[in-house]
Amino acid sequence: MGLFDRLRGELVDIIEWVDDDRHTLVWRFPRYRNEIKNGAQLIVRPGQTAIFVDNGRIADVFEPGHYTLNTDNLPILSTLKGWKHGFESPFKSEVYFVSTRTIGELKWGTPNPIMLRDDDFGPVRLRAFGTYTLRALDPQVLLKELVGTDSALETGEITELMRGVVVSAFADLLGESKIAALDLAANYRELGDDLAKIVNERIDDEYGLEVPQLYIINVSLPESVEKALDARSSMGVIGDLGRYQQFQLGNALGQPGGPGGGLGEGVGLGLGFQMANQLAQGNSQMAPAQAPAPPPLPGATMWHVAANGQQKGPLPQPQLEHAVRSGQVGPDALVWTNGMSGWEPVSKVPAFANQFGSAPPPLPGG
Repeated sequence: MGLFDRLRGELVDIIEWVDDDRHTLVWRFPRYRNEIKNGAQLIVRPGQTAIFVDNGRIADVFEPGHYTLNTDNLPILSTLKGWKHGFESPFKSEVYFVSTRTIGELKWGTPNPIMLRDDDFGPVRLRAFGTYTLRALDPQVLLKELVGTDSALETGEITELMRGVVVSAFADLLGESKIAALDLAANYRELGDDLAKIVNERIDDEYGLEVPQLYIINVSLPESVEKALDARSSMGVIGDLGRYQQFQLGNALGQPGGPGGGLGEGVGLGLGFQMANQLAQGNSQMAPAQAPAPPPLPGATMWHVAANGQQKGPLPQPQLEHAVRSGQVGPDALVWTNGMSGWEPVSKVPAFANQFGSAPPPLPGG
């Protein structure tokens, strides 16, 4: 501080805090050797409280207003200084301004998962995060417990303290509420209100702070558990997983380009028909053990079918006849049964030739 500032400080005293930082909780007014002139002007703006401190002891406290300092409005400081008939010379005292406005946009979160015993999942780990607002409830307690001899106190300096208080209270709240992990999302508002009450009980008397609002934005399970829940939900939508798999496989085998080359080309006939029969006759739940399919009747002709370089069979002749009539086996599909010298197109085999019909003769005179 220069000589001119020192002289001006001794002639005129205006003590005020023009706060342009919404994240400062406490600010100490800078004085040359802490000297304050008799009759100095003290300006305390709305959302502020001014506290005079003498040798580490809190003296007088001023709420918002404009004051001319004298022994009348400095009764405690006058007693500490021993002024009986007023003072005429400058005196030394520290002046702290405390912001009593609500500070928002503060965040909290669990640095490590919280262990919880859940009725659905058993022991499970939960993470959570949210936001809260902060306000100085008792400026004198705040000054004693958190400021000390510092010239200022920023919210960033107490975020770790607040996060520890909130997370500890959140863990206690989860243990007491006994709410299932899957039901937490439906209770965010109520849990947030209860969490704010617990936090305020722990910080108002000890630190002179208050949390007017606290929100829980998200509570999440471990990623592996969430994936298992997604799979479980999908199974619930599908219903009977075994029947769904049968349907999917049978449908794929029955389409051209499917893994079996297409039933229409003579591949996957037996498996496709067997699945279709099971879907039509089965109940809504899989039996504990599936009985083996009965063997073909003695003497029944069994056929092998080949198409697109793939082979399927043996298939009973009625099944193959049905596939030919329905168009699932084309005329170029190759078939073979015991007694034939080699593979032949199905349309050339007498047992199936009549299934394809014959082309009509040309019109007379055509």
